[in-house]
Amino acid sequence: MSTFARERDVAVRAACEAGAIVLRYYVPGIASREKGPDNPVTLADLEANGCIHRMVEDAFPDDGWLSEETADSHERLAHRRVWVVDPLDGTKEFIQHIPEFCVCVALVEDGRPVVAVEYNPAADRLYAAVRGEGTTMNGKRARVSRTARVPDAEVLASRSEDKRGEWDAFKPRVHVKLTGSVAFKLAEIASGAGDATFTLTPKNEWDICAGSLLVEEAGGRATDLEGRPLVFNQPSPLRPGMIASNGVLHEGLLALIREVGPPPKSS
Repeated sequence: MSTFARERDVAVRAACEAGAIVLRYYVPGIASREKGPDNPVTLADLEANGCIHRMVEDAFPDDGWLSEETADSHERLAHRRVWVVDPLDGTKEFIQHIPEFCVCVALVEDGRPVVAVEYNPAADRLYAAVRGEGTTMNGKRARVSRTARVPDAEVLASRSEDKRGEWDAFKPRVHVKLTGSVAFKLAEIASGAGDATFTLTPKNEWDICAGSLLVEEAGGRATDLEGRPLVFNQPSPLRPGMIASNGVLHEGLLALIREVGPPPKSS
């Protein structure tokens, strides 16, 4: 019996129900508004967030909560267990009708994710992991790739980062593949459909929490840009960059990042 069987079950059901909501809105021309520069939100984000929050709160009323679409409260810092949620990671892809987005639900205990579920409703792919128990995709065991040489690595990269020129220095050194949201990229790494991904720009906990456990439990590594474990439920949810890989490539890619240096400042 899994240590977190009930938590995993609730996370799976919440992600699937939220995914069904997201899919209803997955039509060309969906209306959105800007929460901030280059940061859109749709009714799908908000309705899916409400669905997940209700289901988690009903099942685990004493746990903390951190979500992209809920006003943050430092009250969560007093909890050992905190749910970290992005009801729709990849809103830009969703709006553009690119099927590379995910619903993300993770449970963090003492700063480390212990349960992670991502659901891509457009592709009907459900990824799930419990710490120490492996990662599955649609119920089958998922494993990272075996690519061992950095020059051979297929690195999944952000389209918006690429537009800003942040990947130009890496393109001669690795195979760069432009791919959807960071959560989607992490799920792809966990299932071996890419060798690594990294970002040198800050990312929020809800973007990377579930996916980092999917990668680790599929045999890979997910760390900060110094190679240290990612720690969640921090006072600020913003993490200064991260890297995830099949594990074999990790040290080589960290060395490459150090060699290339920080991305160019956008004007």
